[in-house]
Amino acid sequence: MKELTLFGEDLFGDPIEQRGRGPLADSFYAPPFSVLSAREGWWQERKRAWLALNIKGEIGREEGLLSVDRLGYNLMEKNDGSKRHQQGISIFDPVLCELCYRWFCPSGGQIIDPFAGGSVRGIVAHMLGFRYWGCDLRAEQIEANEQQAIEITPDSKPTWICGDALNEVPRAPGADFIFSCPPYGDLEKYSDDPRDLSNMEYHTFLAAYKRIIMRACKQLKNNRFACFVVGDFRDKKTGNYRNFVGDTTAVFIEQGLSLYNEAILVTAVGSLPIRIEKQFNASRKLGKTHQNVLIFVKGSGKEAARACARRDTACR
Repeated sequence: MKELTLFGEDLFGDPIEQRGRGPLADSFYAPPFSVLSAREGWWQERKRAWLALNIKGEIGREEGLLSVDRLGYNLMEKNDGSKRHQQGISIFDPVLCELCYRWFCPSGGQIIDPFAGGSVRGIVAHMLGFRYWGCDLRAEQIEANEQQAIEITPDSKPTWICGDALNEVPRAPGADFIFSCPPYGDLEKYSDDPRDLSNMEYHTFLAAYKRIIMRACKQLKNNRFACFVVGDFRDKKTGNYRNFVGDTTAVFIEQGLSLYNEAILVTAVGSLPIRIEKQFNASRKLGKTHQNVLIFVKGSGKEAARACARRDTACR
């Protein structure tokens, strides 16, 4: 397994003093506040350390999936020192992934991801000693993910299943943590498969989305957390927001989980400063530079928190 270091220290050990960021960061890897900023220097440095492992979350998808105007913000940002990422393909942030695993999943716990997509969430999980099960509809995506895992985590490979999440999630292992970033409706089109949620009208998408979440929640153990990273996106006909964040929250609550935390991830601005003048003059649509991190709990929040209190100094 490759080494991953930040500021000269091993990222897999206990929290370390990170250039005077304060005791909260030393205890919890980052201050556990409801606003997380991916623009901060330490975040970007940590992200570069992860990407230095040669994680390529964009592999397995075609260029130009993302409709930036409809999303309202640019999910794709150029990594300093790296030109490999393609504009228009959304890449999951490995630092956010790391924090969510460390904060909300018991040590060595089982993670299930019903909308697996690229390789980031699986590889980060296994680099940190967690177990990961993810599902994706496209064989080429699974093949790309597995090839990266062979190169990066040969001793402890994530499990990726190729298939429809509606059918595969009930066969997933019992979960200590659900963690996923679902498709944002038809914002990104991943394939021509009619089972692909990105090919569905929004009302049909929501019905299938609800069933997948329902089945994932059944696999989640009691007194455990679930986290979905989502963002509102615009209806391509009206230009108005869909309220995807609210719809996601409602689905989990219908399954008996409670909304436990909500955080805002402030994302890098990317090319937004170049685009915003024309966009705002034409439509008065604000340039969106955040995503919503929704954390739900099944059962007792106190018991779920106790299960996760393994390394943080504040919990000793």
